[in-house]
Amino acid sequence: MNNFDKPSVLVIEDEAPIRRFLKLTLSDHGYSFHEALNAREGLSKIASEQPSLVILDLGLPDMDGIELTREIREWSKVPIIVLSAREQEKDKVLALDAGADDYLTKPFGVQELLARARVAIRHAAKSPPQADSIVTFGQVKIDFGKRLVTFNDTELHLTPNEFKLLAALVRHAGRVITHTQLLREIWGSEYTDETHYLRVYMAQLRRKLETDPAQPRHLITEPGVGYKLKLD
Repeated sequence: MNNFDKPSVLVIEDEAPIRRFLKLTLSDHGYSFHEALNAREGLSKIASEQPSLVILDLGLPDMDGIELTREIREWSKVPIIVLSAREQEKDKVLALDAGADDYLTKPFGVQELLARARVAIRHAAKSPPQADSIVTFGQVKIDFGKRLVTFNDTELHLTPNEFKLLAALVRHAGRVITHTQLLREIWGSEYTDETHYLRVYMAQLRRKLETDPAQPRHLITEPGVGYKLKLD
């Protein structure tokens, strides 16, 4: 396999030991590796090299990584995984709200990083559901063209907001979507503090779509952050 056949990863990180570790890890697992030492160099390389994935540190010398994520999202949909020594929940929420696809705290395991990289690249390769798309997971089948949801071949009645919530989760399948993102998308920006709405509607969806609502396999809670849909 030559470099043109490999998924390319751009690492934006100012710490040389971490760059060396990531170069060795990613190169050994079939990725084409590129690096940038600061935000400005990173932005230039995203534009010129169009990587399959960006891995970036929040503590860059010339710009905070969250601000860099916002700037990237103004013009690019490249998947972004944030690496950070910041462990507080609020930092994770800020990064995801800014447009990051995932967040890993340092130190991190090699296998976890590789798994998250695969998910981010796979998700980016999938187009959002079109009007005639059919999506399945577990015993659930969603026909967006007919606005029809079935569980074990039995048609379900979903309220308009339940369907909107489910559609939002499908569009971002495999990603954590923050409470703020979901509330803004479904109810509007004036409802971004009403997280109890989500608890109520997620409970209703789980009762309808999960075999065991108390131990959901697909509609997953990321405590304090948001929710994600696992299709597998």
